[in-house]
Amino acid sequence: MSKQRVLTGITTSGSPHLGNYVGAIRPAIKASLSGDYESFFFLADYHALIKHQNPELVHQSTLEIASAWLALGLDTDKVIFYRQSDIPEIPELTWLLTCMAAKGMMNRAHAYKGAVQANVESGEDEDTAITMGLFSYPILMAADILMFNAHKIPVGRDQIQHVEMARDIAQRFNHHFGEHFVLPAAQVDDDAAILQGLDGRKMSKSYGNTIPLFLTEKQLKKHINKIKTNLLEPGEPKDAESSAVFQIWKAFATPQQTTAMAREFANGIAWGEAKKQLFELINEQIKQPREKYLQLLENPAQVEAVLQQGALKARDHSASLMAKARRAVGIRPLG
Repeated sequence: MSKQRVLTGITTSGSPHLGNYVGAIRPAIKASLSGDYESFFFLADYHALIKHQNPELVHQSTLEIASAWLALGLDTDKVIFYRQSDIPEIPELTWLLTCMAAKGMMNRAHAYKGAVQANVESGEDEDTAITMGLFSYPILMAADILMFNAHKIPVGRDQIQHVEMARDIAQRFNHHFGEHFVLPAAQVDDDAAILQGLDGRKMSKSYGNTIPLFLTEKQLKKHINKIKTNLLEPGEPKDAESSAVFQIWKAFATPQQTTAMAREFANGIAWGEAKKQLFELINEQIKQPREKYLQLLENPAQVEAVLQQGALKARDHSASLMAKARRAVGIRPLG
């Protein structure tokens, strides 16, 4: 029996931060090395265009995110690692699926509904600044998934709807044209660490509260010192569970180190000391990947070569599937 396929997309719209690392990158790389799945990882640069019209940002982010995954141990001999825009069959399949996607379903997409609601609340026209890219990007996401007939799609709870939409579109296509697509399922890891950011809210680029993953030692120390804490003095017991410092510690520490730090909190460790130990713990773990990451940033041609190899492997799958899909809908030679 062939292995189940798992597909993960990474949007190229910024630099990776600690939250991305512990919540997505680390578990995905670990799963890919287990050999239990056939893993597909892609850089979602077409998706980045929905939010960003800054070409330099999209380009630089592609380099940074690809370099980060490679530096953190992604083994490209064991996975298929490619850039979305290197697979011309993806936009082609997007159009076939667009012709199968119900507009009513698209109207219910969370991102679109959220944008409409924000417009209404600010007294604007419902459609102000809403592009067709934002409206129909769940169809592009469906094409990403269905192109490789992936079984499982690891996502956060906020993305489950998109996987369900891909499943719905696949069912419609199969009903009209025969069985071409596997019906994908969302895989939600409720144990995945969701890191708090500098201000105690979820670490997110949209809140501007992130700690970038590959800061220099000096910058990393500076960012960790900015983590919000309360005014309790050294010697006063501190509540570990409500502390962002402790929560980030837990994401990087062994169970023994976590128990020891919980004890330190109960004994009233000074915030400065707790942050100093947190810096040392994280810095030790990212020191080697940071060196490799910086080396890759200096050698974009090396990263490009890896992505081109990945594109060849990905197109082995996409070209044959697209040929079948074209024939199925009636686009084929007249002979």
